[in-house]
Amino acid sequence: MIALPTGMQVFERGWLSSNNILFMDEQKNALVDSGYLIHAPQTLALVQQAMGERKLDLLVNTHLHSDHCGGNALLQRHYGCRTLIPVAETAAVATWDEDALSYAATGQQCERFGFDAAIQHGDRLQLGGMDWQVLAAPGHDPHSMILYCPQEGILISADALWENGFGVIFPELEGESGFAEQAAILQVIRELHPRIVIPGHGAAFGDVDAALQRAESRLDYLRADPRRNARNAAKVMLAFILLEARQLSIAGALAQLGNTRLITSSARLLGQEPSSLIPQLASELVSAGAARMDGDMLISTR
Repeated sequence: MIALPTGMQVFERGWLSSNNILFMDEQKNALVDSGYLIHAPQTLALVQQAMGERKLDLLVNTHLHSDHCGGNALLQRHYGCRTLIPVAETAAVATWDEDALSYAATGQQCERFGFDAAIQHGDRLQLGGMDWQVLAAPGHDPHSMILYCPQEGILISADALWENGFGVIFPELEGESGFAEQAAILQVIRELHPRIVIPGHGAAFGDVDAALQRAESRLDYLRADPRRNARNAAKVMLAFILLEARQLSIAGALAQLGNTRLITSSARLLGQEPSSLIPQLASELVSAGAARMDGDMLISTR
């Protein structure tokens, strides 16, 4: 168990939702990231249980993938909390451009929310009585931020670094650079020498050097053949909607994902059509034990 400073609490969530980090002090109460839409009531319940009658004053999003901001709207309605988002996403949120925000591109859901201000590289935030540096962390998402507290040696890494890897490198699916940026942010993290990393998914961990070595090895593997990243991305997107629905037919999966921008770009990189790729990926989920087939229905086992 990783010991965190007083007034800082991590809600480790299961897949579909990112972890949430709650800060409480005499000045303000703040939450970093809010999970996925269908888990929003659970996010609210976790915050209420931890804070009691206290008010959530501030909500900060490291990035705006659906699993990190899907609880924003409910928390805003309940608390009227001030909300900070990455600066590059402000125009897309203001107009609610679901293509630019990736929700239409991935077949995922997010309730419309607003924002009050933006965070950008070089900013400082006071959370839990501690000073946090805001650092740009492109790679998985070109607009992602991570938060570092030099005082405590704690890094909130979002999806830039997990204990065993990192998030899908989405920019590479559409011909944009992502591998180089991911390598750069891993080097930034190495130079920070954090004592503790709180990832976007999974438990907080302290053996950061080992995690970085695993992440760098994983990145080398993907860079050696970008089709590996494309296949992994498409499988992750299928697994996500399966976890949300719990079961769906192959025809249903094709209807939900087959025409999305990121599935079609992944299929193109693999030299396939979505109509052939998605059934293959479903079979791979079954082989991996993540799902089973019952007739024509793909059923999640997780």
